[in-house]
Amino acid sequence: MAILSAFDNWLKHAAYESQHLFFFSARMIGALFSRRFYLRETLEQMYLIGVGSMVLIVLTGIFAGQGFALAFSMELMDFGAKNYLGRIMAISIIRELGPVLTGVMFAARVAAGITAEIGAMKSSNQLDAMVAFGIDPLKKLAVPRLIALIVMLPAMTVICDVIALFGGWVIATLVAHVTSTMYWSAVRERLVFGNIFVGLLKPVLFSFVIAFISCYKGFSSAGGTKGVGRATTNSVVLCSITILIGNFFITRVVFNWIKGYL
Repeated sequence: MAILSAFDNWLKHAAYESQHLFFFSARMIGALFSRRFYLRETLEQMYLIGVGSMVLIVLTGIFAGQGFALAFSMELMDFGAKNYLGRIMAISIIRELGPVLTGVMFAARVAAGITAEIGAMKSSNQLDAMVAFGIDPLKKLAVPRLIALIVMLPAMTVICDVIALFGGWVIATLVAHVTSTMYWSAVRERLVFGNIFVGLLKPVLFSFVIAFISCYKGFSSAGGTKGVGRATTNSVVLCSITILIGNFFITRVVFNWIKGYL
C-alpha cells in the first residue's frame, strides 16, 4: 500500500507539473509575439548559447563520428560491404546522431545554465524588482533564450554533423581503407531532402523543449540556493529524457510523411 500511495502521489505531482509547464509554455509563446523586442539580450544569449558550446559540440561530433565509423567498418568488412560506410554514416549522423547528441549536450550545458541563472535571480528577488519597474521577466529573460536556442541549436547540429562525417572519413581512410572518393560520394548520395529535413526539424523542436523546461524550472524554483540546485538537476534530467522520447515520436511520425523523399 505504501508503494501504491507513493506512486499515486508521484502521478499527481507529475500531472500538476505538466499542467503548469503547459500554461507557462503558452505564455512564453504569447510573449514571443508581443511587442518590445530585446535585441541586445537576444544577441548576447546567441553568443553564450551557440559560440560558448562550440568546443563541446566539436569534440562530441568528432569522437562520436569516429566511434560510429569504427564500429560500422568492422561489421561491414565482414560482409565485404565497406564501400557503404559513407552511406550508413550519412544516414545515422544526419537523421539521428547529430540532432540527438547536440540536443543532449545542450540540455546538459545550456538548460542547466538557464535554470540556475533564472533561479538565482528569483531567489535574490531580482524578478520582483523587474516587475516593480514595469519589466516583464518572461519577455526579457525567457524569450531571448528561446530565440537564441531556435537559431543556434540547428546551427550547432549542422556543425556537429559535418565534424562527425569528417571523423568518420578519417576512420574510413585509415582503418577501413576506403578511398576518399568512395566515402564522400556515398555520403553525397544520402544528402537528400528527406534526411536533411529530418536532421533540421529535430533540433528546432528540441530547442523549444529545452527553452520551455529550463525557463519553467528557473521561474518556479523555490527554497533558496538548495532549491535552485534541485531545479537545475531536474531541468537537465527532464530535458534529456524528453529529447530522447521526442526523438522517437518525431522519427515515427515524420518518416511516414516524407517516406518518398528518403
